[in-house]
Amino acid sequence: MAEIGSLLHELEHPKGARAGTAAPVHAGADNQLVQVRLGTASSLFAALQCKHVATAEHVLRVALSCSAWALKAGLDPSERDAIEIAALLHDVGVIGTPDRILQKPGVLDPDEAAVMARSRQMSLEILRQSCTSADILDIVEYVGAWYDGSRKGFRLCGTDIPLGARMITIAEAFDAMVTDHVYRSAMSHERAMTELFDCAGTQFDPELVRQFAELYVCDQTELRREVASRWLNTLDPNLANSHWQLNCVPPVAGSHGVDGVFQAKLLENMYDAVVFIDATGQIALWNRGAERLTGIAGSSVRQRQWLPELLKMCDEKGEAIHEADCPVNCAIQSGVQSLRRLMIWGRTRQPVAVDTHAFPVIGEDGTTMGAVLLFHDASSEISLEQRCQRLHEKATKDPLTQVANRAEFDRVHEMFVAAHQQQQVPCSLIIGDLDHFKKVNDTYGHQAGDEVIKSLAKLLKRSCRPGDLVARYGGEEFVILCADCDNAAAARRAEGIRQGLCQLPQPKMGGRPSSVSFGVTEIQPGDTPETMLRRADRALLMAKERGRNNVVQLGVGSGGDEFETAGGFWRRKTPPPQEALERVLVTPVPIKMAIEKLRGFVADHQAKIVDIDGNHVHLQILDQPSSRLRRLGDRPVTFSVDARFEEERFQNRGHDQPSSGVLRTRIRLRIGPSKNRDRRRNDVQERAREVLVSFRSYLMAYEEEEQEKETSSLGALNRAKRILAPWLAKK
Repeated sequence: MAEIGSLLHELEHPKGARAGTAAPVHAGADNQLVQVRLGTASSLFAALQCKHVATAEHVLRVALSCSAWALKAGLDPSERDAIEIAALLHDVGVIGTPDRILQKPGVLDPDEAAVMARSRQMSLEILRQSCTSADILDIVEYVGAWYDGSRKGFRLCGTDIPLGARMITIAEAFDAMVTDHVYRSAMSHERAMTELFDCAGTQFDPELVRQFAELYVCDQTELRREVASRWLNTLDPNLANSHWQLNCVPPVAGSHGVDGVFQAKLLENMYDAVVFIDATGQIALWNRGAERLTGIAGSSVRQRQWLPELLKMCDEKGEAIHEADCPVNCAIQSGVQSLRRLMIWGRTRQPVAVDTHAFPVIGEDGTTMGAVLLFHDASSEISLEQRCQRLHEKATKDPLTQVANRAEFDRVHEMFVAAHQQQQVPCSLIIGDLDHFKKVNDTYGHQAGDEVIKSLAKLLKRSCRPGDLVARYGGEEFVILCADCDNAAAARRAEGIRQGLCQLPQPKMGGRPSSVSFGVTEIQPGDTPETMLRRADRALLMAKERGRNNVVQLGVGSGGDEFETAGGFWRRKTPPPQEALERVLVTPVPIKMAIEKLRGFVADHQAKIVDIDGNHVHLQILDQPSSRLRRLGDRPVTFSVDARFEEERFQNRGHDQPSSGVLRTRIRLRIGPSKNRDRRRNDVQERAREVLVSFRSYLMAYEEEEQEKETSSLGALNRAKRILAPWLAKK
């Protein structure tokens, strides 16, 4: 209760954020960790890698999570060993699954799902041929069993299921939800955690779900470091091999793919010209499109030095492009891609207007291997409109970084939010701030600071996709609008940029790198550009409070709710209007997590806390009409939001034992205008529904079914008074 009270005290000054899932172990260390942990049985894991890499990566992440969980829970070393080994090999039966099912880009049909379910039984059969530990076999046999026993094929249920199997079931479900798949994008961490709580008591052990949620807020990086250290430095090789019957088999060489054939055919048949130039400046490829556009055969230019004079390249003013200004050389030297309109002359001796796209080819170790130059025939596309467009771009760009400026971002952000809400597709906002930037200027000078800003801008532009917008928000702050991108994908992109800047030495800082902190959020029902920006900025502040050089994501996004759009606004399908909106909402999380989500709602909507009386919270929210739809007669409306919180233990259907109940939070909500004169306005009901939609989205709540309202709640706990009391005292 003290912890919940502290969360409410920190409403205006958040002091931290949940640690997301720790970054996976570096790919070069994966095999070493597996070999140390499994010993001679690492060949089984290698076979799984050869069959399906995604499954092998999944089980390794699950094994590391379960090991960290067991370490945090203080389990016996022998029990922890069994859990780690079972987690690594519980999906080894995928080896016997047909490729057409593993590589299917859509959702499996019932027959295919049955084949995948049999792979768990195949895992058990494979391990029985070599594993001498009954504990490991028991865990593997019951991974995937439902806690309430409703899933067929398993004899045990409840706490009779081995502890390791119950832990692996939760860890692998969470990992599957936050991982991208071909047929489904990754969920945000908050939505995945809510799904676990929603299925607690039926699919998952409620107590273990609570423990996993507590593990989730811990420092995942430190836990993973302890696990890796234990596997590499503490484990006895003889102990790792004691579970297996030795059977040394020479490794089998992997098969060659057909990627090279497809790539070669693609380049050969492209209409646009494609030229590969290596790091030494020699032409490595000259496709048929280049031959057609220039009249120069590829055999005559391959392995020759690339020079702009080869095609007599000129800018739009007719001035020759010198070697220092050549797009290829600029891409290789600066590591930044460029788009330019140029003129070239080939053997046809006729000038051709082309759109050139030059971008660097960077290896995994960060070295530049060369550049790719694309030519698109733009002879028919030159027009006065395009010239005006280029002038407009110059007027809307930041002069130092050549990304969009603050005014352009404000203009685009409002249209961006409206368009994505109307189309009901996700979009995200990333806001970043260079760490300790004033110290950089004071120590190394403002020129060094400018170079750091330009370096970050280059990384941001490099990570952009069509439809995205990068803007310099002010000083050392940047923002990215990510089109058709959810919270999890945006967080991964921000993490990639953060790691890239940390590994980039700054010459004017003596080769030392700089760092950046990011806040990430996704648009959600009821959002306005202001609330979306405030939520991202709150996430950025949390990243700074965590010590900087971090990525923090907030918000649950728009997926999974039944909404309809009209006029660019999100709204819940509701009955005819009434004087005030009254709803009974239920969120499938304990009141501790519900209060934390309420804190974000209050902060982002700049709500005023009027009063707290026991379990009753009274808020006031000033709803300002969006400027894009605002009329001369529109004025702000102040809404009164009354919410009563109750925590209850919900009895799952089909259970007679009280222990099967799970905690959830019930919210009785009433929303209406504070002033009587506003009640007569025609748009007040629509705007009140927008506040309701936003409240539901923040708290991950749904409306209670009519039959649930008639069912008496079991073990109702009225703890909201004690939880909300510190908030009232603060005010």
